[in-house]
Amino acid sequence: MSISRNLKEKFESYTAEDRDRIVRMGWEDRTSYEAIKSQFNLTPSELVHFMRFSLDESSFKRWRRRIFEQGKLKNKPHNDYRFKCKSQRMDGSTKNYR
Repeated sequence: MSISRNLKEKFESYTAEDRDRIVRMGWEDRTSYEAIKSQFNLTPSELVHFMRFSLDESSFKRWRRRIFEQGKLKNKPHNDYRFKCKSQRMDGSTKNYR
């Protein structure tokens, strides 16, 4: 997939430090698109293009899978994706514990 000349020039205008920082922020779970937009003026779709431009193919696919699954988790209630042992009750105590 190719990107436009303007977008490519925008990506190349960033310093090496900025590019590394954008990639790190893209990988972090706690960083929102709004934070990346405010610091580097990249929309979510531009961030995807930037990550495709900056990462090798397997890393990009792994990142996209991670972001897709992370989006699914954000839409679920907290208790659905929190790890819970089979013997643990909803209040946090365990069954048959003496």
